[in-house]
Amino acid sequence: MSPLAPQFSDIQEAHKRIKSLIHKTPVLSSKSINEILSIELFFKSENFQKVGAFKFRGATNAVRLLSKEEAEKGVTTHSSGNHAAALSLAAKQLGIPAFIVMPENAPEIKKKAVEGYGAKITFCESTLQAREETLSKVQKETGATFIHPYNNFNVICGQGTVALEFLEDVRDLDVIIAPIGGGGLMSGTAIASKAINPEIKVYGAEPLNADDAFRSFKKGVLIPSGRPNTIADGLLTSLSPLTFQIIREKVDGILTAKEETIVSAMRMIWERMKIVVEPSAAVPLAVVIENRYLFKGKKVGIIVSGGNVDLDNLPF
Repeated sequence: MSPLAPQFSDIQEAHKRIKSLIHKTPVLSSKSINEILSIELFFKSENFQKVGAFKFRGATNAVRLLSKEEAEKGVTTHSSGNHAAALSLAAKQLGIPAFIVMPENAPEIKKKAVEGYGAKITFCESTLQAREETLSKVQKETGATFIHPYNNFNVICGQGTVALEFLEDVRDLDVIIAPIGGGGLMSGTAIASKAINPEIKVYGAEPLNADDAFRSFKKGVLIPSGRPNTIADGLLTSLSPLTFQIIREKVDGILTAKEETIVSAMRMIWERMKIVVEPSAAVPLAVVIENRYLFKGKKVGIIVSGGNVDLDNLPF
């Protein structure tokens, strides 16, 4: 591993730092889903995390490691959703300002959440260029520290605490699967899981319509996301050099799922487990459905990444 990549000890330290500030989310199972798929599934339910997503872990860890001088000037990021809300709440808890750059087309539920946590929002066009240029302007004006949603050592350490807790609760998983967008959760999951159990298989789950990580993993070179068109709005971003390098070294494979399977998986969780999950969080179950021969008879852990869904625009 590169010296820039976190070690398992960094994830353990992060967990000590944040555990009193986050929810220890439950691990749930569904007898009926297990019977339908002939697989023993365990769901680490980060939809019950503060701000409704795992992102709160990484944001909290990063904010708590700021120097006094950095903290006084606040934090900034660009994000269309869960990271924006997570950073806003983490900053509020510490009593420091948050300046969030959001694309104009971000879901209304996510804009309201960020506003509700007291952050100052600057809207921009939805291109990456517009987001980065607006962020640079905000940084110059405020002196705030940029907390990247995933290309950040401390954020990855925070996200790795999901798998750390998961494998404390269910020690003998054969497989662990996390959704993959920018790769922060996937990187932290892979580092923690392989350190706790070197035999465990670690897979990333990605929409077929946004399969840049799958293609990057296959080719061994970082291929940026083109024009992703998927219901899983939390998985539109490309991997970063840091997350790609960790994923190449630690992840066993990346599997993709069709849009209709993602919708079916989301519906299955809502109907069978009575919990609200967002489309991105249903992608790991969708890849299990499409690749059930791979997992038959195994104990499979699924990280349910979040539950922030626009109830006025459900896909079913």
